[in-house]
Amino acid sequence: MAWFRVATAITKRKLLQRSAWNFAPRIQVLSSQQKTFHATNFTPKSQAVAPNKPSPVPLSRLTDSFLYGSSSTYLEELQKAWEADPSSVDESWDIFFRNYIGHDTSRISQVSTKQIQESMSLMLLVRAYQMYGHMIAKLDPLELGQRQIPQELDPANYGFTESDLDREFFLGAWKISGILSENQPVRTLRSILTRLEKAYCGTIGYEYMHIADTEKCNWLRDRIESEETAKFDREHCLVILERLAWSLKYEMFLGTKWSSAKRFGLEGAETLIPGLQEVIDRAADFGAENVVLGTTHRGRVNALGTVVKMPLRRIFCEFNGTLNSPDERGYTGTGDVKHHLGASYDHKTRNSKNVHISLVPNPSHLEAVDPVVEGKTRAKQYFSNDSERIKNISILIHGDGSLPGQGVAYESLHLSALPNYSTGGTVHLVLNNQVAFTTDPDSGRSSQYCTDIAKAFDSPVFHVNGDDMEAVARACQLAAEWRQTFHSDAMVDVVCYRRFGHNEVDEPFLTQPMMYKVIKNHPTALDFYEKKLVESGVVTQEEVDGIHNKINKILNDEFLASKDHVPDRKDWLSANWTGFKSPDQLSPIRNTGVKIGTLKKIGKSITTLPDNITPHRAVKKFYEQRVQMLESGEGIDWGFAEALAFATLIAEGNHVRLSGQDVERGTFSHRHAVIHDQQTGVKYCPLDHVNPNQRKEMFTVCNSTLSEFGVMGFEFGYSLENPHSLVMWEAQFGDFANGGQVIIDNFLSSCEAKWLRQNGLVLLLPHGYDGQGPEHSSARLERFLQMSNENPFVIPEMDPKVTKQIQECNWQVVNITTPANYFHVLRRQIHREFRKPLIVMSPKNLLRHKECKSKISEFGDVEGNDEHQESTKFMRLIKDKNNHSQLEEGVRRVILCSGKVYYDLDEEHGKINAKDIAICRVEQLCPFPYDLIQQELKRYPNAEVVWCQEEPMNMGAYYYMLPRLWTSMKTLGRGSMEDIKYVGRNPSAATATGFYKIHQKEQSELVHKAMQNQPIHYPF
Repeated sequence: MAWFRVATAITKRKLLQRSAWNFAPRIQVLSSQQKTFHATNFTPKSQAVAPNKPSPVPLSRLTDSFLYGSSSTYLEELQKAWEADPSSVDESWDIFFRNYIGHDTSRISQVSTKQIQESMSLMLLVRAYQMYGHMIAKLDPLELGQRQIPQELDPANYGFTESDLDREFFLGAWKISGILSENQPVRTLRSILTRLEKAYCGTIGYEYMHIADTEKCNWLRDRIESEETAKFDREHCLVILERLAWSLKYEMFLGTKWSSAKRFGLEGAETLIPGLQEVIDRAADFGAENVVLGTTHRGRVNALGTVVKMPLRRIFCEFNGTLNSPDERGYTGTGDVKHHLGASYDHKTRNSKNVHISLVPNPSHLEAVDPVVEGKTRAKQYFSNDSERIKNISILIHGDGSLPGQGVAYESLHLSALPNYSTGGTVHLVLNNQVAFTTDPDSGRSSQYCTDIAKAFDSPVFHVNGDDMEAVARACQLAAEWRQTFHSDAMVDVVCYRRFGHNEVDEPFLTQPMMYKVIKNHPTALDFYEKKLVESGVVTQEEVDGIHNKINKILNDEFLASKDHVPDRKDWLSANWTGFKSPDQLSPIRNTGVKIGTLKKIGKSITTLPDNITPHRAVKKFYEQRVQMLESGEGIDWGFAEALAFATLIAEGNHVRLSGQDVERGTFSHRHAVIHDQQTGVKYCPLDHVNPNQRKEMFTVCNSTLSEFGVMGFEFGYSLENPHSLVMWEAQFGDFANGGQVIIDNFLSSCEAKWLRQNGLVLLLPHGYDGQGPEHSSARLERFLQMSNENPFVIPEMDPKVTKQIQECNWQVVNITTPANYFHVLRRQIHREFRKPLIVMSPKNLLRHKECKSKISEFGDVEGNDEHQESTKFMRLIKDKNNHSQLEEGVRRVILCSGKVYYDLDEEHGKINAKDIAICRVEQLCPFPYDLIQQELKRYPNAEVVWCQEEPMNMGAYYYMLPRLWTSMKTLGRGSMEDIKYVGRNPSAATATGFYKIHQKEQSELVHKAMQNQPIHYPF
């Protein structure tokens, strides 16, 4: 610790003294006279800056740190003080003097201030290499430009000259790993610089001195500064060579067979594939059994074939475009381009360990897959009881443009140490093309490196020259060891290039002519490695040729087999989903009610607080009210209905997870799932005690970071892993869900169609117009409805006993008005043989609305005669509360609505006693309840049909409802689209007004208009 305090502080002071130094230039082309990277080139004395004359330091500062020792007077006084009493000086100085002088007091008079200063300077130089050595490492395989040598790495900066190279200097033996830990207190300057340059200035550049943890830094120094770098034996070299050959020859084969196809190949970065395999191998040696892999489009097709081991004939079918033609009987979805696909296969490592690899499918939004991978990994850890987070690991492959450019990368890293989101670290591999599509680094980021984001999270970064195969392997092994040892992230920056531009049909000379002149004649990494191994005698040319012939034969055999290949669904689905139905397989509708006795027993377990907990008085009253609801069977509100749904699912053995901003208490203080003891601060969660000895995390409710994109993506990934879990993400307000729009658009709404991946993620989006302004009113219901894949002009098969309609739809959108229906829709997510995303327009002021209550009988396990009764299943439509008969010819208007506006309409309906107006609630908007809508239309044959909503006309459900209502009416011979009337706000750019009085006026007007005596003629 003393060394850290000493060297860090002095280095910072040196930097402050040199205001000319900055990190602005990332790559600077130097003149021929300047092109040198040898750090032992000294600045001539004539150019050296004379050091400031030291000034005396008051004796009152003798307890200051090693940092301030720039004055000879100060050093002399400090030494005298230490000789008299070692405890009178700072610990760092005590260690320094003990190292230099030891306990031999006879040497004290022989020690000069110059010797002390030289030792201090030498230690600063060592420190400088550890901090800045990466800046002169040989990282660029193209050698397009060279960076200036940082002044900190110039020995002349510390007062040394060329004549000092063979002088011996005292370094001491410090309590620190690496070069300073060795028992060689006296060494020549030349030997020290040689060691430092070998360690820090080769083809790997290390950044780790930003990590504020001595143990971690020492661990890295042990591996970086060791005298002998670990050598790869012949067997390992052959494995690496074959993997590298596969990586390149596979790309070449694809390029030959499908020359005009976009495949986003790895030519120029082919060492990434063996590097990735080294990560997997080394992680497996440390206990990893499952790897969740996320990658951008570049290299994905290569990884599918060479790492994940998807059958090559299966991949070749994608290129041929014949994937679905052999068998069109089953559900195949819409499919996706080959460089977005995922897969799940078993993999055998170099040391014969079995590892299962799950490559997560990803859209072209490059970093969007990051949180998805983390969520899926966390779920794997839960379901495999991997509490130490060793068996299940995540690996992410980034682009050098997308990593610093897309905010979700930071959001995902920001989750890495949060207790309910951590996966125990991720290994990040950066495919550093040195150009993003056509954008150069100086236009693509403000930081020195594309990996600088890692420093915010104390992650080490290993920059490596992508042409040095063994350096890539070594860096990847180190990253895997770090992850498995310290359970935190590590980043490997593979500096490479793109041989063919952004894709194979792109012309890179248009924007990077100088770079591509070099690339055109640049040998491949395979060329370099084969030459190295053959010349060093590790392998023979015959062995190299044998590897090439073997690979070529396999590729050609698989190509021929691809012509008759019939794909198997197991290529897509993991074992956890065995038995779940695809859209072409019918599934029965199940009961979601719970026996009243069971419900009360479970309810008691989640409302009884232990005596040793002192809740806030408001929370105590909150739970007392729940006890009363349970005992009376009346007045069950929204929050309690939700808690009962969670508890009953847990009692049945299901995992329940709720995540989002402020979800523990609930944005509107309606949940209080976590109780805070007012005396001790201890937390208590009643839902952790549904079952005796309930497993930890079986119920998880966790406040998230202030992120929508990252956290929603995490929960989506979590929901992919196992169908026996209810996974929910709740927005603070529904308006904020658009922060995660990429997840909604590119994953949630279409993952089954594109990738045959089912998921049951629930989005809880507070929605409703109550005067809180344009950013606290609307969850943008219209967007979810617009993305529905239903044909509005075709009524599907509507069998009341099976779920065919909902299985064929991409998701469900509900706007519920009763706590009981909310209870059932949550339980319905689990109690069926397939999974679909559920979008809930959850309420705000209905949480405490006096009329928004349910009876316990509505939750019970009692069969109803039809869906209009208070049955034990979710009600897609709730008919008028006046219990009308099957035929009501006297009703002049039927109002169809959804959500909170119902209660406003019902209140006015009661005030004016409008018996000739019926109000029906459409609880499930998507899939559209054609059958139930038609029943209500038949019930009221003479009624004017009105759709009423709170939202402006261009928002909400109106444009979704209009064609579907017309289709329902047309089938019954009930008029045209013009006969469907609209009541709601006028079209608007903003979702809502920011003025409360205007809101009240608008709300009052739409309610009165819906109830008016005159016919409604709007909008037609």
